[in-house]
Amino acid sequence: MTTVRLSAAQALVRWLVAQRTELLDGTEAPLFPGVFAIFGHGNVLGLGTALDEHRDDLPTWRGHNEQGMALAAVGYAKATHRRQVGVATSSIGPGAMNMVTAAGVAHANRLPVLLLPGDTFVGRAPDPVLQQVEHFDDATATVNDAFRAVSRYFDRITRPEQLLATLPQVARVLTDPADCGPVVLALPQDVQAEAFDYPLELFTRVVHRVPRPRPDARAVAAAVDRIRRAERPLLVLGGGVRYSGAAQVAIDVAEAHGIPMTETTAGRTLVPHDHPLHAGPIGITGSASANTLAERADVVLAVGTRLQDFTTASWTVFNPETLVTINAARFDAVKHNALAVVGDAGECLHELAGALGDYHAPPEWTASAAEERAKWDAHVNALREPTPKDGLPTYAQVVGVVNDLSGPDDYVMTASGGMPGELIGGWRANGTATMDVEYGFSCMGYELAGAWGAAMARRHTHPHGIVTTLLGDGSYLMLNSELYSAAFAGHGFVAVVCDNDGYAVIARLQTGQGGRAFNNMYDDCRSERTDTLRPRVSFADHAAALGCAVLPADDLAGVADAYRKAREIAVAERRPAVVVVRTHPSSWTEAGAWWEVGVPEHLSGHPGYQQGKARQLRYTSYGG
Repeated sequence: MTTVRLSAAQALVRWLVAQRTELLDGTEAPLFPGVFAIFGHGNVLGLGTALDEHRDDLPTWRGHNEQGMALAAVGYAKATHRRQVGVATSSIGPGAMNMVTAAGVAHANRLPVLLLPGDTFVGRAPDPVLQQVEHFDDATATVNDAFRAVSRYFDRITRPEQLLATLPQVARVLTDPADCGPVVLALPQDVQAEAFDYPLELFTRVVHRVPRPRPDARAVAAAVDRIRRAERPLLVLGGGVRYSGAAQVAIDVAEAHGIPMTETTAGRTLVPHDHPLHAGPIGITGSASANTLAERADVVLAVGTRLQDFTTASWTVFNPETLVTINAARFDAVKHNALAVVGDAGECLHELAGALGDYHAPPEWTASAAEERAKWDAHVNALREPTPKDGLPTYAQVVGVVNDLSGPDDYVMTASGGMPGELIGGWRANGTATMDVEYGFSCMGYELAGAWGAAMARRHTHPHGIVTTLLGDGSYLMLNSELYSAAFAGHGFVAVVCDNDGYAVIARLQTGQGGRAFNNMYDDCRSERTDTLRPRVSFADHAAALGCAVLPADDLAGVADAYRKAREIAVAERRPAVVVVRTHPSSWTEAGAWWEVGVPEHLSGHPGYQQGKARQLRYTSYGG
């Protein structure tokens, strides 16, 4: 066996470079297209030196907040439909801990990311070192153990030869459709520098092809039998359809059998908006059209979705006789006593279609998708009418402007606050898989950091498209440092910042259930200033100071003009272009679904809470 002597860090980087991936279109690309890094003691000399040696093969991008750069890695993975994996590394202690939130985002959304936090000395000779947390009862524990709760695979490399056993598992998890999620390799700084004679085979070029497991024939037969007896079947398309590249397969199945289609948050933009079988997005942030059909459906076929509460309206939007699920992960497929078909979305849909034969849903049910969606479209049209409320544009109007000026190669993003409801419920897709709404973890700040990662990814696959991220003032203030990272690195995208003076959507939740306005909108927050003029944030000045182009807008017409110019600048100048507009704080797109939150019995919203719980209890166990 031929070997080469390398430090553990050198071996890890050399292995990263050797890994390749097959994209959805069949072309080959690096599995790990780059590394986001902030160096400090714990990774600068070990991993940092190794990355420097491969700077031409594996680009290293300088981040400015560890959470932000790890979120950029997550955004990269989503933009490539889980076929490429961003890497992020930090020093020990607070730098490592900053990435835990990003690991949570990846875990909740089933997205691959490789995190390489520095760790304290295995040898322990200099203990306690700077930024080390000591545990009185467990000498083996470090702050990196916090990652265990949000990792799909976790390992601490305490000897350099352990890489031989763990790296195949790293690749497995990052490319497995069922187990996909964040991988964390904690790297003690002394072990990073230790040398070992590694076999050259470890660094052989490998092309990873995401497996497409086929379903059990008996499960398919049972699902087909139930669907063929359905009078009102409904197809729900989730993120698994996107990651399988099975959108057209799903549409073909729906067309062949007259089955209306809806989309989850992760499945948004899989179906062309004006398709006659498209009932709209489902759930709390979805559409009244899809929710109406879901309430009436007797069989729901949910494909590639983990059935999160915003999709199911806390399990009150569905009332089927049978729930049939298709999912690569058995964990998700068996939820709520479903008739489970486990396998790749595309392969399972192919087999279902072949077995359904001449089955076709009743024509009146098939037609109901377009009929109900037409009502929803009319509702959204009215919300988009350029009539300002109290002189301010609404979120729906701003989204309408961006939607009208976007093309099929463009990509739109958001993550938290009120904007997910506007994008999920109101956006009209004219391209396939062109939306990323991070509403699994709903992480404030993902909007900007994730957009950096998406812009990096899509500059290769969609060079003529624009990434646009929409966010509120709260998310901007939460995490904005990666605007400078993107400006410095030369990655352009458009950010539309809607300033409504606080955490407006949480204020709506608070007061809508009978609570008193408190600590959400700035007017309801405590301040000990003696003057009456509290400071306002100048988002325009701040973004400009971070190297962005800035285009303020005073009204809806100004938003359209600013957004047009921002798109041009983002491409021409290769930096973020930020549109800033003040928006109305209490105008929203409502789908009319219920969401369970704990409402104390003394608040006026408690009777509604009890009614929702009564509906939920009827729907939480389906007959299979």
